[in-house]
Amino acid sequence: MKLATRKLLDKAFAGLGLFSIGLIAASLLIILLPIIVRGAGALWFRGTVEFRKLVFDKFERGSRKAIEAEVAAARAARQPVYDMLAAFDQEMEKGGILFRKKYEAPLAELKGRLRVLLGPFPGELRPALIRDQYGQTRWDRALLKAHDVLMVESYDYSDPTKLAKKTYSPRVAEFRGTSLEPLFAYVQEHLEEMLRPRRTFYWRFLTDTSLDAHFFGGVWPEMLGTLYLTVGAMLFAVPMGVVSAIFLVEYAREGRIVSVLRMFISTLAGVPSIVFGLFGLAFFINTMRVSHSKSVLAGSLTLALLVLPTIIRASEEAIRAVPHAYKEAALSLGATKWRTVVTVILPAALPGILTGIVISMGRAAGETAPIIFTAAVSVGQPLTVLQTFTQATPALSWNVYNISTEHQAVDEIRHVQYGMVLVLVVLVLMLNLTAILLRARISKKLKG
Repeated sequence: MKLATRKLLDKAFAGLGLFSIGLIAASLLIILLPIIVRGAGALWFRGTVEFRKLVFDKFERGSRKAIEAEVAAARAARQPVYDMLAAFDQEMEKGGILFRKKYEAPLAELKGRLRVLLGPFPGELRPALIRDQYGQTRWDRALLKAHDVLMVESYDYSDPTKLAKKTYSPRVAEFRGTSLEPLFAYVQEHLEEMLRPRRTFYWRFLTDTSLDAHFFGGVWPEMLGTLYLTVGAMLFAVPMGVVSAIFLVEYAREGRIVSVLRMFISTLAGVPSIVFGLFGLAFFINTMRVSHSKSVLAGSLTLALLVLPTIIRASEEAIRAVPHAYKEAALSLGATKWRTVVTVILPAALPGILTGIVISMGRAAGETAPIIFTAAVSVGQPLTVLQTFTQATPALSWNVYNISTEHQAVDEIRHVQYGMVLVLVVLVLMLNLTAILLRARISKKLKG
């Protein structure tokens, strides 16, 4: 091959490599950017007086005097709305049957929309659900709910060849000429006075427990549960994986049985995670009875089986990469085979073993299917270490899935869903970074 052709091929190969790296980086940016932007909305947002009132009532944070003064100011701004509704109620009582029939349904819908926006009316009984005890706690959601108050949603079916088209019309038209007509202009002009939004950094999202099926509060139980499951899986998988790799490389004789074992290990690495979840339910819970039902222990054991093939193969390759001269030198000095493995081969292979642990740790933290049947619940309180042996736990990956597929009001808590995803990504990155720094430190010590 000519020198010019070789240089051209080298440049083309290098360019292709750089293009691939750039493509991966761009793909990662496209995936992570929406998660970061929307997930940050769970911590940074414009909180209303309803949010500050909720935090004081449920978590006892804030100044009672300041909260009471702010609530009083918001109530004063809302009072004209309640006065107009009371006046119209009297108008309904004095009106005839036709008048009441005409406005009964529109009035009930309007009151329902206002309760969602501002919370219960003065003098009403306290609702059972926390979400119904307060108005909108976030300004972005309040703007949407105010739009629902001011506009009526309907569908246009005029074109039979197309799907119905969603349309909006002013709700004030339904009450034209009544004492409620000024209410809509008042709500539009005084919305900020009624809800008093201000910039809020809710860092307690990371340490608060969730309230009312994730409508309010934070993700501390989910974070702690994810840490328990990940660390527990590593505690089981790492010793078994490393010992298995040592046996396969240093003690087992090459033959048909060892080849079959390696084939099984490689096959297990490609088994769908849902299969591990079903196996964990059938074996650890129903057969071994490690717990009477779902538990962190059962979930950790299941995740350990999931990542075990990865740790075994990575540890195998790391041990094989240790120069054979290290082993020969130790044996020539009179060290036993086991002492050679423990004091010479394992320390030299540790950076490679840690690489497999890093990969496995990230997978264990982000898996959902294996813990559905063995460890995860939708809501719950933070567990102590002793409780992990017998009780299930919320987990970030499971709750992200649960909110997006099963929550009855998912559109109301999208910020919580993205916040959980952001926390999960950051948590996995932090765990991986810790392992990478540890690996770098060990490698530096080995190099002298």
